[in-house]
Amino acid sequence: MKIHMGIYIALVTSILSSELNAQCLIEGASGLYELESKIETYTLANGLTVRLLALENKQTVTVASQLSLGSRNESQGQTGYAHLFEHMLFKGSEHAPGDTYAQKLSALGARFNASTHFDYTNYYVTLPSQALELGLYLEADRFIRPSLSTTTVKNQQETVLQEMAQTIDNQPYVRSAMEFLLTQVKDTPYGHGIIGSRDDITHATPESLIAFHQSYYRPDAMQLSLVGKLNPEAKDWIAEYFATWPKPKVGEPKFAPLTIQPKHIHAELIDERGPWPGVLLAWHTVGKGHSDAAAITLLEAYLFQNTNSQLAKLSQHNPAQMLNYSLPFELENHGITNLVLVPRARTSLDALVEKVLKLVAQAQQQPIDEEDLCTLKQGWLNNRLQQLDDTQALATQLSATSKPDQTHPLTAQWEQINAVTASDIQNAAKQYLTQDYVRVDLLPPWYIRWGKTLLEWLPDSMSDSLEDAAL
Repeated sequence: MKIHMGIYIALVTSILSSELNAQCLIEGASGLYELESKIETYTLANGLTVRLLALENKQTVTVASQLSLGSRNESQGQTGYAHLFEHMLFKGSEHAPGDTYAQKLSALGARFNASTHFDYTNYYVTLPSQALELGLYLEADRFIRPSLSTTTVKNQQETVLQEMAQTIDNQPYVRSAMEFLLTQVKDTPYGHGIIGSRDDITHATPESLIAFHQSYYRPDAMQLSLVGKLNPEAKDWIAEYFATWPKPKVGEPKFAPLTIQPKHIHAELIDERGPWPGVLLAWHTVGKGHSDAAAITLLEAYLFQNTNSQLAKLSQHNPAQMLNYSLPFELENHGITNLVLVPRARTSLDALVEKVLKLVAQAQQQPIDEEDLCTLKQGWLNNRLQQLDDTQALATQLSATSKPDQTHPLTAQWEQINAVTASDIQNAAKQYLTQDYVRVDLLPPWYIRWGKTLLEWLPDSMSDSLEDAAL
């Protein structure tokens, strides 16, 4: 008797889910397994990992690349090099000098961009499927044979410094808060900002950047993913343009998990440009590959991150904060759970922090119920499923596959999430969201602080009215 593969996978997934949690019926997980079964993965002789996912219902194809190269690779005097070099790769290669890359792809209506992080740098281009060979040719040429002149380096130095000014230096609290948090991981590979220091960027030369490229832009540190409508000759083109990239004789650098002893820290940062006070809370956790990482992901969602979180429920009626935002750092060898809150006029920072700590204490004292656990897992899965129709998001995700998940790039993380129990989340809260947290009060000029304190002493109705008028 023949069984359709999709039905079979859905049946197996349902059985596995019911064994883990009889009360939790997860919808849509079979889509991950079915799509994953269509991925072809192979490795070139030089160590480059390639993934192909043909989607015949698309008219475009995304070529995404990720290198295990980020700001953590930068040595003293080279901070910001990974980000600066990312900019340089759009400004000329041996066979596509100057702005040729951007001009040719823009003429095709292609979308392309890149980003640099602590652990990695990624690139993507989405273009018409008929132009795939050109896209692969241009990608290989700039990765293998970038062209760096004194003029282009100077231009991109100025671009990066402008970006630094716009996103960091000209924004209230950002520079001081970033530098303070980085001191918490001082003397580690994560101890400096991704964008680097002004001095290091200014003093970069074509020679120093070329040396950086030769050390870290290497095929065995890269994952290349093609998702969309694929030409039958795609593999031949990949071999033609990427197989000649030589693998360095020296192995990739290794990074160990950080050894940090958390301690309670309460700091105040005053910014004369600050329009209103805020507070930042942060807890040290674990890296992506740690056995507790999945439980921490669900714990963060449960407490802070979605519209059904405990913080959101607490704020449904008469909230104590005007704004809250949580964007955890999920690094390869470390993690930071964080939360930024901006208080209402009648609420002090101390009162706001106390409310958050009570939510954390509740998570430590009793496990969440099975219905909430199921909702958390379904929410995580729904976010992942939304990426399946977007070739750019899907290709970028495939190129970000961690080494332990190489054979299951779409489902490995889901299985880790689905295996988390209520006790796992409670234990993660106890072990990581302790009293040894970092609190940073972000404070505006004295006259705003004085006015804010006065509003805290007024009756709530009067304080709310003045706040509404001001807003």
